[in-house]
Amino acid sequence: MTRNFLISLALLLALSSGARADVWRWVDADGNTHYVDSDRAIWTWRDDNGKSFYSDKPDHEDAIRVQLFWHSSGSLDDVDAAGDPGAEPVNAGESVDERSQREAAVAHNCKRANEILESYENAPALYRTDESGERHVLTEKEYAAEIAAAKEKTRFLCSQ
Repeated sequence: MTRNFLISLALLLALSSGARADVWRWVDADGNTHYVDSDRAIWTWRDDNGKSFYSDKPDHEDAIRVQLFWHSSGSLDDVDAAGDPGAEPVNAGESVDERSQREAAVAHNCKRANEILESYENAPALYRTDESGERHVLTEKEYAAEIAAAKEKTRFLCSQ
């Protein structure tokens, strides 16, 4: 075989293997299933009218990162051609029981984080306790920082 033939064959294999990848799926806040061919972060939020949006950047203060589930090897064309066979979404290597346990833990942690955030937002004041046990009211700046940290933690816990 000639050297040019081997180079051409290697190039052809490289190009053809790049056309196939993994397909990931995620479900938006309205329950609609979406398929993507990249596991890059996707963020979703609802506007004041309840309309859902999504982006590859957290472009809104209420944006949360969606959970991507590995769907299959192949391409988006394969998914379009086959439709959704109804397979349960699981992380690669995760059993159905493990998925169920993980989803229950995520739901619990998300709910609890939202409850804490709501209590912070509705509290007349937030306090911190020093080493001697004395309580001090947070300043406006400290309060804003605490709320921002709670929002970020809630976003993180709800996007697992």
